[in-house]
Amino acid sequence: MTDTIGRRAASSPRELTRVADRSSFLYLERCTVHRDTNAITATDAEGTSHIPAATIGTLLLGPGTRVTHQAMSVLGECGASVAWVGENGVRFYAAGRALTRSSTLAEAQATAWANRRARLDVARAMYRLRFPDEDPTGLTRRELLGREGTHVKDCYRAQSARTGVPWKRRHYVPGDFTAGDAVNQAITAAAQCMYGIAHAVATAIGCSTALGFVHSGHELSFVLDIADLYKTEIGIPLAFDIAAESDEDPGPRTRRALRDRIHEVGLMDRCVTDIKELLLPYKAADSPDSTAVDTEIDHVTLQSDHDLQVPSGTNYGHDW
Repeated sequence: MTDTIGRRAASSPRELTRVADRSSFLYLERCTVHRDTNAITATDAEGTSHIPAATIGTLLLGPGTRVTHQAMSVLGECGASVAWVGENGVRFYAAGRALTRSSTLAEAQATAWANRRARLDVARAMYRLRFPDEDPTGLTRRELLGREGTHVKDCYRAQSARTGVPWKRRHYVPGDFTAGDAVNQAITAAAQCMYGIAHAVATAIGCSTALGFVHSGHELSFVLDIADLYKTEIGIPLAFDIAAESDEDPGPRTRRALRDRIHEVGLMDRCVTDIKELLLPYKAADSPDSTAVDTEIDHVTLQSDHDLQVPSGTNYGHDW
């Protein structure tokens, strides 16, 4: 077996921009995405814009976009996540290559997920991150879901009272972004952007997007788990602020405001920290230190007996 599987020729992990230091997301539509040295270009009827590829956390490609092989090559080399999405970013279709080269978090996540008791412990820890004033110790899953639902409904009512925006109920029709009123459209836009950010961070640091601890049965279950951590703190209040300003174009305005807000609060860095705190207690004792999870690990080993890891690139005979 060779030791080249995990290697990329362009940049070492140390040279790549940390996911926490990148722009959260960039949404493009109705343009052609190409490459110019180490930048990508977006060309439409108004001209060409240059974007340094290494500064992108996740690139959201909306309707009418065309992307070249060279553009995808530089994005892959820089470890940027690429997601193909629907109009206004409200449908997720596919995603590209990620930044990670270490399996530490993926193995810790799988270990916690595979044990029913540990899986519930992580769900409780997620609840504790969302609502730090409450102690979820001993709560069943049904009780966690009930309390979470109550908190979200209370958040809607509180934000409506704060902003003066009328609120009836959450209304979203899949495939029809404009079916709801302005505040519902803003909430949907904020949620989908948060899903994109959570997807970018989770994949960039080596997690499985499918192994959720609250959500289940979907390829993005873990993404939904992480995005929900910040729903009542960031997404919903910002959506009500946007609706209070105007009913016009809530989708684009929400995306721009959310991008600024994410930068202000350092959400990308916080996502990385929260995911590590949730999963690393379940990492194997011989796994690399947590500080190396997304920075310096770039090697492949072979598994032997008794959890022994041996170097790859060697042909092991019967007498080794």
